[in-house]
Amino acid sequence: MDLSTSLRLVAPEELMSFVSLVLLLACAWGGDRASRVISAAAAVTLLACAALVAPTLGSGVTGPDGAAFSGLFSADAFAAFAKILIYLGAAVAVVVAPAFFERLHAMRPEYPLLILLAALGGSIMVSASNLITLYIGLELNSLASYVLAAFLRNDERSAEAGLKYFVLGALASGILLFGMSLTYGFAGSTSFAGIRAAVDSGLSAGATFGAVFVLAGLAFKIAAVPFHMWTPDVYEGAPTPVTTFFATAPKVAAMALLMRVALEAFGTQAAVWREIVIFAALASIVWGAFGAIGQANLKRLMAYSSINNVGFILIGLACATPQGASAMLVYLAIYLVMVLAGFVGILMLRDGEGEQVEAIADISGLSRTRPGIAAALAMVMFSLAGIPPLFGFWGKFVVFQAAVQAGLVPLAAIGIAASVIGAFYYIKIVKVMYFDEPANRVTGRSDWVHSVLLTVTAVFISPFGYLLTKWLGALADTAAAALFHVV
Repeated sequence: MDLSTSLRLVAPEELMSFVSLVLLLACAWGGDRASRVISAAAAVTLLACAALVAPTLGSGVTGPDGAAFSGLFSADAFAAFAKILIYLGAAVAVVVAPAFFERLHAMRPEYPLLILLAALGGSIMVSASNLITLYIGLELNSLASYVLAAFLRNDERSAEAGLKYFVLGALASGILLFGMSLTYGFAGSTSFAGIRAAVDSGLSAGATFGAVFVLAGLAFKIAAVPFHMWTPDVYEGAPTPVTTFFATAPKVAAMALLMRVALEAFGTQAAVWREIVIFAALASIVWGAFGAIGQANLKRLMAYSSINNVGFILIGLACATPQGASAMLVYLAIYLVMVLAGFVGILMLRDGEGEQVEAIADISGLSRTRPGIAAALAMVMFSLAGIPPLFGFWGKFVVFQAAVQAGLVPLAAIGIAASVIGAFYYIKIVKVMYFDEPANRVTGRSDWVHSVLLTVTAVFISPFGYLLTKWLGALADTAAAALFHVV
């Protein structure tokens, strides 16, 4: 494949790289006054990149047709599906930020630039077909994320969140690098195709350890138990727009990368890593559910909800089938919108002085003071719990259906039973908003951008979302098929 073809396949990454460099100069020359303009440029760039990759998904590009730079990069339908979710999540994180930071006099042009660079790293991650490409994308995403977590320099919680994320992220990177080294040493190749060929006849003890360490390093990025310890503190301490980003784009990128590594590089040895994934799935579901019950902060509760939902998504990975992969992508798409709706709703919770309201006790009786926000948040909570007829139910349904089809009936049964535990703390939020006496804390006015986003996302997770099931399922099937083209 010639260079021009490879450059054409990486057009979204080229666009983001070029715009990032231009915006970096604009940051230096324009200063804080250019924040709004740079934010708009970053959001438009992300949406343009989503439009660039959409044809790849629509045409179902797979295999050699999407390979670039001698197999280092894979611009196939699977990557396109994940990239669209990443770009949309990042764009929303950019759009909701100015109203939040300007109240704190902390809006700086570096924020949208860092989001753009983190999205670029995530884009490279989901297209990685080589361990080297994987690590470059992962570190680009991580380094930008560390700075974003500590973006509010005068806020102790933000500084603490950035430090914790950096220290634990560095540990996870070391674990991942060690696993990559072992994998290369025993497989003799860093490409996923080469690893797959080397382990096709079986995993040696050394290669098994390599696979385990690689999966452990990636488990940190998706906040799966037992590598979840950073999530509640970082979600609570980071600025809310940053938390919105962490809960969406990087999580999609890490989950998609985990899928590509497990199903492409080690796909022929699913029996070896399936038990590890099943343990992580069940542990994440249970720990996320029980951990959320005693939380008094909305952002910490959403952190444990994130851990809980990662467990459900991993059930699809344990299937190691095209149906399981497709179910994971459907769940990721629905989950992305649910989380965006949840955090946009949290951003709209302000007191009379414009300060953020995060305590669960402070939204008591919200339905009588801000009925629109309360209704949207109630929909989010019921949808995250998987209660029909809201669209979140469909995500859980397709994952459990894939597990049953793969013969993992006990896993599906345990997952369904454990989801009942999670419903408790979601319903608790609805009870506080609708049945408790009003706390009269949420009295501030909402930004119109937040109102529009909350309305759009609420419609998506409402029963109207079921109108998209056939279309979303077809796209997910197309994307999942790209992971199994070698089978």
